[in-house]
Amino acid sequence: MKILITGAAGFIGSNLSLRLLARGDEVIGIDNLNDYYDVNLKKARLARTVDHPNFTDVRIDLEDRAGIADVFATHKPDRVVNLAAQAGVRYSLENPLAYVDTNLVGFMNILEGCRHNGVEHLVYASSSSVYGSNTTMPFSVHDNVDHPVSIYAATKKANELMAHTYSHLYRLPTTGLRFFTVYGPWGRPDMALFLFTRKILAGEPIDVFNYGNHRRDFTYIDDIVEGVIRVLDRIPQPNPEWSGDHPDSATSNSPYALYNIGNQQPVELKRYIEVLEECLGKKAIQNLLPLQPGDVPDTYANVEDLVRDTGYRPDTSVEQGIANFVAWYRDFYKV
Repeated sequence: MKILITGAAGFIGSNLSLRLLARGDEVIGIDNLNDYYDVNLKKARLARTVDHPNFTDVRIDLEDRAGIADVFATHKPDRVVNLAAQAGVRYSLENPLAYVDTNLVGFMNILEGCRHNGVEHLVYASSSSVYGSNTTMPFSVHDNVDHPVSIYAATKKANELMAHTYSHLYRLPTTGLRFFTVYGPWGRPDMALFLFTRKILAGEPIDVFNYGNHRRDFTYIDDIVEGVIRVLDRIPQPNPEWSGDHPDSATSNSPYALYNIGNQQPVELKRYIEVLEECLGKKAIQNLLPLQPGDVPDTYANVEDLVRDTGYRPDTSVEQGIANFVAWYRDFYKV
């Protein structure tokens, strides 16, 4: 297939591109290489795919309406995976308008491109952040998620609503994926594992929010990519049992679906740090701090819908995943 991936120089996008190219798909990769974090890392990720004969590198902002329309008209992708976004919960408190530009305006341009060019299936990144103030664990895609606690989460919830509208109006098959704390080699420098590793090796203190007591459903990058591919290959169908009398938010009478992709094994941040210390052979100097605005105490994914529909259940342990990351980090940064 010909697959358009936005955020192709990003953490998930670059790894997904590699997997799709390896199985014989053609990939059109969009990225603007913005400087939200180290551009050199993005270029290094992109270098793994850019010379592949079936990879087309497109440098453009999602907010560029005419430019995005031209990419769709020129390349006519069969399917689309939208991974480009302004990421980060804490940064959304500092610069909320950046999230409107990329996550809302940019996503609308992707929806319009799909609508006008006969795209078979749009898969897009949502986030576990949409669960916001919910406390019933594990989080289910069938739960109400109307109480976000950050602008980032609100934009991701908005993406799900926008996608449903296009599935309803234009019968565009869309699938939203709520990712749970993705980590692993080639990861984002603004994420905890990357920050902690750099500072521990440098002998600097690490900021440990909520005094290390919150839990995260840390999900390894390879598991995320496998989940994306399984879903990409499965075009959603309208649910004939869906009823407006008892609306189910995870399905629809339109070709629309939502899935969690998580490891279903929440790990305390304290334990996460312990595993990292073991892998690095060095103890962390911990600066214990309260929970930050916009953060939630715990995340825990119910993935039974993903297992039922795709036969796939993520299962990489944090012990294995962190060891893989540390090996990559030492090699990439020569430390």
